Amino acid sequence: QVDLVESGGGLVQAGGSLRLSCQVSGRTSSWFFMGWFRQAPGKERYFVAAISWNGDRKYYTDSVKGRFTISVDGAKETMYLQMDDLKPEDTATYYCAGRPLPPLNPEGPYDYWGQGTQVSVSP
Repeated sequence: QVDLVESGGGLVQAGGSLRLSCQVSGRTSSWFFMGWFRQAPGKERYFVAAISWNGDRKYYTDSVKGRFTISVDGAKETMYLQMDDLKPEDTATYYCAGRPLPPLNPEGPYDYWGQGTQVSVSP
């Protein structure tokens, strides 16, 4: 059983930064692939970024390129999302997701999901 637990959300002013963490437990695959998604109130959940476990492949949705950085610390079994120059439109619940093998499409599908962490950006 793989469990994912997010942390690091909060309230920040526009232009500020936050770093989200996703702690992974129960991972057995060396090819584990992970992603970040976000869902704003009343909207669907959307892809934000994805990364292979060894970090050699990274993907971003266009709206966060140049502002967000995804990374993995294998020793800590943790994935991160460094979010800089945050904008009010980044306000959402952020979810981490994982799967045992890389998908054909980094947007999914994923087998495991965290419970989410709230990010709120004020103007």
